[in-house]
Amino acid sequence: LGVGIGLGLQRVASSYVSCCVVRLERRVRLGDFVTVDRYHGQVSEIRTRFTVIRSFEGWSLIVPNEMLMTNPVQNFSQQASTRVRCRVSVGYGTDLDALLPRLEALVAAHPRVVAEPPPVGLLSAFGADVLELEVAWSISQGEIGRAQVQSELNRAILAALRADGIDIPFPQREVRMLTNAPTG
Repeated sequence: LGVGIGLGLQRVASSYVSCCVVRLERRVRLGDFVTVDRYHGQVSEIRTRFTVIRSFEGWSLIVPNEMLMTNPVQNFSQQASTRVRCRVSVGYGTDLDALLPRLEALVAAHPRVVAEPPPVGLLSAFGADVLELEVAWSISQGEIGRAQVQSELNRAILAALRADGIDIPFPQREVRMLTNAPTG
């Protein structure tokens, strides 16, 4: 019984000490958008033994302060920008020297896309039926989310491709029917 109580008090003491360190170092503050373990959300409370992280879906995660000291914590509020990528496939006949700068300019025109580092368009791979492109950009205010910006820019890229008459090819397969095949 004494050993069990001692181990339990050790964890409680560890959480109290971790709270002091978190508050002194100011690694995590109220209102910060963080990822701890596999959970993402906004810090809504910092208590002596635990921190409450509220997700965008509405649930709350109660994290022992010790986890903030022992696990990696990604604090999006302390980042200047967040990098986002879009992959798109185009046909082999596409003029990449004209398309990639156009996509970079299109992305750069979005109000949340930052100038440094600049947006970049790359030929990332040669697919079986397509050229695989990647357009990457950095956004400000990554802590409030990137899904909306990514959706807006994906739709703008799709509209630009359609306006230029560039199709996104689908996989093509050839099927041959042999009529005089020997039977065995």
